[in-house]
Amino acid sequence: MTDLAAYAGLFAVAFVAATILPAHSEVALVGLLMTGNFSPWLLVAVASAGNILGSCVNWLLGRFAERFRDRKWFPVSPQALDKAQGWYHRWGRWSLLLSWAPVIGDPLTIAAGLMREPFWSFLILVSIAKTARYVLLALGAMGVMGPVM
Repeated sequence: MTDLAAYAGLFAVAFVAATILPAHSEVALVGLLMTGNFSPWLLVAVASAGNILGSCVNWLLGRFAERFRDRKWFPVSPQALDKAQGWYHRWGRWSLLLSWAPVIGDPLTIAAGLMREPFWSFLILVSIAKTARYVLLALGAMGVMGPVM
């Protein structure tokens, strides 16, 4: 595998992992780190960029999804959407610092779009959260902080 293919693959997996589709960018990042053939900080930057961009897609989906919430084909039940909106109203924009978290992170980024969170604040908070996760994961994988898990 060429370096470009490895970085592109990591970007793609990280992008998909930030959407509602299942993917495990952490596994890809740690796997590439363990080879010792790639710059750890470039891997973190690529994974972060892909994951942040995927979250931006979620924000856009949320921003324009509200008008379709009553359609049969809408992928989220009204109850689940109301629950996400209620959670977002309670915790507000600062909840985006949890956008890295499994299960709740992706719905938070969609809810931010639904709640009309300004893109600039969304981007800053999500970038902090996503990049911090990958930095900590990379440090752990490289043994700086002990075991990864």
